[in-house]
Amino acid sequence: MPTPLVVSDIAKTFTMHLRGGVEIPVVEHVDFSLKAGQCAVLGGPSGAGKSSILKMLYGNYGVDRGQILVRHNGDYVDLATADPRMVIAIRRDTIGYVSQFLRVVPRVSALDVASEPLVQRGADPGEARARAAHLFSRLNLPETLWNLPPATFSGGEQQRVNIARGFITDHPVLLLDEPTASLDARNRQVVIDMIAEKKEAGVALLGIFHDQDVRDEVADAVIDVTRFAAKRAA
Repeated sequence: MPTPLVVSDIAKTFTMHLRGGVEIPVVEHVDFSLKAGQCAVLGGPSGAGKSSILKMLYGNYGVDRGQILVRHNGDYVDLATADPRMVIAIRRDTIGYVSQFLRVVPRVSALDVASEPLVQRGADPGEARARAAHLFSRLNLPETLWNLPPATFSGGEQQRVNIARGFITDHPVLLLDEPTASLDARNRQVVIDMIAEKKEAGVALLGIFHDQDVRDEVADAVIDVTRFAAKRAA
């Protein structure tokens, strides 16, 4: 089975334009690949660059150098140099993402927020909402909230909407940035089970999990991000 994601020698530096253009190196020489049906975990302390790596893989951050090869519709595409239209297509069809924070349009219901990725891929809106409702039930989100905008939900409730939105599609690659951080033990276990189901379906997952118990449950491999720490000037 072809490898769905190959990261080769990528590097990232932030330029602080409000501080006179000071450059802060983050990571360099980042090399790894993801296998279908595998959940790899980015390990290392806070500030090591884990979230930056995920954001580069999703196209939110630019890449200073290197390649991010994604198998998209049968061909490999270098996400590091892809134009905006290709990035949007890759997000729609190939790479899913569960971020730490839910960002939504005001007055849009939780069901519509969670079902949107399916609708964007051409699914019937009613069927997409039914799929979102099923995920909400699994994640123990009270049904009284489903038709309400999630902007006023608690952190844990918002995160469950976020998880449903990320897991609702069959993207071949799924990025997870602290998906269980705001959840209680019951719903953490639900997410662990959902990750296992994605692995069984052949999805390649890459995640950040500061919860050691969750990491031990889901990780097939740990990628030590401290190996990629950029050298900073004294």
